Amino acid sequence: MPFPQVVAVAPASAAEHAGVEVGDEIRSMNGTVPRDVIEYQFLADEALVELEIARGGLVLELAAEKHAGEPLGIEVSSAVFDRIRTCDNHCEFCFIYQLPKGMRRSLYVKDDDYRLSFLYGNFTTLTRFTELDLERVITERLSPLNVSIHATDPDVRARMLRNRRGATSLRWLRALLDNGIEVHGQIVVCPGVNDAAVLHDTLAGILERFPELATAAAVPLGVSRFSKESAMRPHTRAEAEAVVDAVEEWQQRYRTALGRSLVQASDEYYLLAGRPFPVAETYDGFPQHENGIGMAAAFEQAFLSGRSIADTGHGGFFQSVDGAPAVGYRAPRNPVDGAVASSSRVELRRRPRAVERGVTVLTGEYGARVIAPLLARIGREDVEVRAIRNDFFGGNTAVAGLLTGEDLRTALAGADPARRYLLPDVCLNEGRFLDGLTPADLPLVVEIVETDGAALRRAIGRRAGQGHAATGVRVVAGAFR
Repeated sequence: MPFPQVVAVAPASAAEHAGVEVGDEIRSMNGTVPRDVIEYQFLADEALVELEIARGGLVLELAAEKHAGEPLGIEVSSAVFDRIRTCDNHCEFCFIYQLPKGMRRSLYVKDDDYRLSFLYGNFTTLTRFTELDLERVITERLSPLNVSIHATDPDVRARMLRNRRGATSLRWLRALLDNGIEVHGQIVVCPGVNDAAVLHDTLAGILERFPELATAAAVPLGVSRFSKESAMRPHTRAEAEAVVDAVEEWQQRYRTALGRSLVQASDEYYLLAGRPFPVAETYDGFPQHENGIGMAAAFEQAFLSGRSIADTGHGGFFQSVDGAPAVGYRAPRNPVDGAVASSSRVELRRRPRAVERGVTVLTGEYGARVIAPLLARIGREDVEVRAIRNDFFGGNTAVAGLLTGEDLRTALAGADPARRYLLPDVCLNEGRFLDGLTPADLPLVVEIVETDGAALRRAIGRRAGQGHAATGVRVVAGAFR
């Protein structure tokens, strides 16, 4: 099993006083070899942490003394130290199968690891879940978890996952709920496969078998131009309307039976159906915000009020892990000028002092449909939104999170250099777009803004040169599920 590598040591921390250095390899903590940052955190919380360190061919024994629960002061290279549990399903709607060759290797990793569900909010199908996993989840209270349901009919689910264990693996969902684990579910709706009558059957099955489920989300499949699955296609408007109708019908039934809505349709369905979004209060704090549920409503209220209305990130344990690498939901997205985002330094180009001709907000085609009406309401004629078409992936990929540097570079060629250009940080992972380009590769300076309505409102109000944000960090693999 690979050992965790130390990539940063906090100044004046217990780890620094003990002699821990960047580049050290942690072999054990208090006699235990940690498997992941979850186990690392439990071990690091002790008042005395005895470390076995490998450094330059030598094995050293160091002791860090501190108060129980006080941060140890180490950042390690990854969240999982043993091998990530990869997915053995072969879902025809899986977006990872629709990636072109030549992208970053990490994008091709299909995980089905309950630990990444707990840490990052990724969705797991539970087809590789075991009794030992259940015991650990219950004992360590690894909650919440996110589970891909897709269908409650065993045959339909097994066919969708192309895995015979898909027919029985929802028994683990029942076991998790029986032991008080908070679980959020997901249904990726595929036209002609698990929509229409099958979707109604699934929503009925959730009420009958899994009524303790915290939330359930109906989300559309993504289809890129690289898809080789002829049966997979985007929804028509009529099909999107049918999904919204089904969800709203079952919301009423859930409220009658359970006192809560439980299921929500993604924002994309409302855009496809041409219907207004539900009001923000119906999303119960936006627990599936990162899955596209209620993003538009949260964005609108934050934009108009100038403050975020909810913590829409993945909260809980992972944000408090001392040793977890500064990536994904844990990382600060907008360090100030010259700051370091994760382990990669972001080089910032200063905007020359010049007469400013206005502000252009860059986003995906779906994002533009949300932002444009908001800009019209604030009466700023010098602010515009520009929808960037996703030619790289093609198909129905229209969300900002899948924009690539190449499409942005093409769209900005010949653009007015006197304008300010704002780009949401959801496009970036460790300072890079999905195709490996960086903001420095674009023909014009862009300002990276946190993907939040209040942050955009503040950025629009700033003048050129009043502060530039470094690129943020974000895990996107989970969005392909």
